[in-house]
Order: sequence, then C-alpha cells, then structure tokens
Amino acid sequence: MTRNPFTVILGAQWGDEGKGKLVDIMSANFDIVARATGGANAGHTVYVKTENETKKFVFHLLPSGLLYPHIQCVIGNGLVLSVPSMFEEIEELKTKGFDVEARVKISDRVALLFDYHKLIDGAQEDSKGSAKVGTTRRGIGPSYADKINRRGLRLCDLAHWETFVEKYKANVAWHQKVYGFEYDMETELKYYEGIRPRLLAMMVDGALVLDQALAGGKKVLVEGANATLLDIDHGTYPFVTSSNPSIGGVFTGTGLAPRDLGDAIGIVKAYMTRVGSGPFPTELLDALGDSIREAGGEYGSTTGRPRRCGWFDVPMTKYSVRLNGFTALNLTKLDVLDELDEIKVATSYTLDGKVLESIPASLEDLARVEVQYETLPGWETSLKDVTSWEALPENAKNYVLRLETLLDCPLKYIGVGQRRDQLLVR
Repeated sequence: MTRNPFTVILGAQWGDEGKGKLVDIMSANFDIVARATGGANAGHTVYVKTENETKKFVFHLLPSGLLYPHIQCVIGNGLVLSVPSMFEEIEELKTKGFDVEARVKISDRVALLFDYHKLIDGAQEDSKGSAKVGTTRRGIGPSYADKINRRGLRLCDLAHWETFVEKYKANVAWHQKVYGFEYDMETELKYYEGIRPRLLAMMVDGALVLDQALAGGKKVLVEGANATLLDIDHGTYPFVTSSNPSIGGVFTGTGLAPRDLGDAIGIVKAYMTRVGSGPFPTELLDALGDSIREAGGEYGSTTGRPRRCGWFDVPMTKYSVRLNGFTALNLTKLDVLDELDEIKVATSYTLDGKVLESIPASLEDLARVEVQYETLPGWETSLKDVTSWEALPENAKNYVLRLETLLDCPLKYIGVGQRRDQLLVR
C-alpha cells in the first residue's frame, strides 16, 4: 500500500485566525487528526448548521475534526495535557450527542499539566506588573518549564503509581519552596488515581500510531494551535507562547518525519488581531478598530478577552509564510470588512530609513518601525450569501488577489462566514 503524506494546518499570525473551521471541513476526507503543541490555551471554534439551528463547538485540547464519527484523534507528545480540561471537553461533547472518548488516543510521552502549574502561571504574571505577557493563566508555561527542567511528569508515569506519587510530591514541594503556596496534594492525587484506568486505556505510542497510519495508506491531518508569531523561538519574544506552533513543532510534537510532509496550509485573517501584550505595528487604536472587533466577534474563545485589531500586515505574514513553507493559505473573515469603503494593507517596514527584509528580533527595533500602507477600495456589500469565488464582488476579489501577490503564496480558501458552507475554494 502507498505511504501517504500528511497535511498540516497552522496559524500564520498571532492566533485566532480560524484554524478550527478549516480543520473541521477538511477532516471529512481524513482518517486521523492530531495535535502537536500547546494545551488548553488553544480555542478552536466550529459552527455546524443543522436543519433547525447553527450549533457552536469550542475545542481546546481535542482536535476539531472529532465532529466526524470516523475520525480518530491523537494528542501528541508535544502538548501539555490538563487531564480535567480534556475530560470536561469529552463530557461537553457527549451532552451534544458526540461520544468521542473511544476515538481519543494520547501519546505516552505527553507532559501532564497540574493545577499547581496554573497557580504558578498566575503568580508569575502578577509579579510582572506592566510587563505582563498576557498568558491565559492555564499553566502552560510552568508545565513546559517543568518539562525542560526534566522534573515534569508524563502520561507514561501513571503506569507506575507509587513512583508517580513520589515524583509528584517532590515536584509540588520544590515549587512550594520557590512560590510559597499552600496546596491540596491528596485531593489531586485521589483524582488521578480514580481517572487512571481511563487514561491508561487511551495511552499509545503516538509517533508509532501515526507512522503506521501513513504506512498503511491512511490520511493524517495535523491541527496547529496558537500561531507562528507566538512561537517561542520565531515569534515576538517574550510576548509568545511556550511551545513551537510553527512547522518545527509539528515534527517534534508528534514524531512524524519531515520526509512525509505533504501540504502545509497557513490560516490568515483578512485583518490582524492579537490578544494580550506585545508589539502590533498595524494596530487600530480608534473607533475603526473597535468596529472591526465587534463585526468580527473578536473576543477570545478561551479567555473571553477582547482582541486588539489592525490592518493586514504583509511583512509579518510573509515572514510566517517563509518560516513554514506554506503551500497554500486560507484567508478567513473576509466578510468582516464588508462595510468599509477603503481597506489598508501594510506592505513593508522601514527602520532608520532602510526597508527591512524581515522582522526585527529586537522589540525595541520593532517598536520603531515605520509602516508603509497601500489603500484598496472596499466592496461595501454583504458576502454572507456568496457561494463561489466567481460570485465575489470585484473589489473583494482584487483585495484577495493583491494579498496573494504580496505574500507570494496561493490563497486557495476564502472564508466569508462562520459556517462550514461559507468557505469558497479557488
């Protein structure tokens, strides 16, 4: 049987680009959907139209593709797993008619995230004052820190209960010395002892499962979390997440081999948004920015925080295209710009009079860049009922085509609404 390549869908900006929708749509043609990085700080929203209503589903740890009954999911070794959060998602889906637990497999090497990681996350954020990173306070950073410091616990440790308890208590004691918090270890240990049989039944060698799937001719889709500009190495550091949500994290976070990579699809909004602190060269700090936020429902699906909004940033997005080697892009939320009579696009940065070829690593330099804009006419009509690329207003087509030229990457998918049926394919 022919060995299949796998497909990747990644966020190409600062997150919240609408990855969940394309994953949901494309999953119909795949066998397995896997997650590679991040944790419950992700928030992927999917809207499904039924006969009587449009239902909303929000995924944090589980891949969005699980709404299809044939899909198996693999939670890769690169995540930090909040077990209670995962089971809450599983139960929530069950109340909506989707019993998915038997289809969820978890890498035996995944790092476990405990409630004390959340306490540490909050304490660290509060200690930074005005220099807050703007984390979701879900414990992601402290859990990854434990992993890198080689004191973290992994799912496979649960197979040896007495050793697990010993390591867990030593970990809590170490953090208590540093942060001085009180903690109910026994209650958390009792929870894990009770949930342990269910977890161990879900545990697999994730890299082996995915490799065997490709070798057996099955189709695998990897769903990214967060986004490239939040990458710990390549993002706007230190205002980033604690993992590598760019293409490199796909390989290390699943065990999939680079030789098997097929299409890499980047998700980009028709404008830019950002949650929390950090540089944002094209941010709109005015009524127009507020109106885009309201039109786009730009509030975090994980935290509910309002997102900062601005014009489409070609230098930032092109940087992401280059890092990930995207073969195609999905432009989302084009309809949010329906009422604008003109739309600006950031085409380049200059610093000290010199046009920059890439994004400055230094935030001090990034804060000083001058942004060059190009202005395009808006289409001033609703796109919600448009069902094909050909039916788009000319000005909307021209906007898409101009971005495609500037980014030098095909814009294959165009989103004109929240639902599955509001995606145009060129």
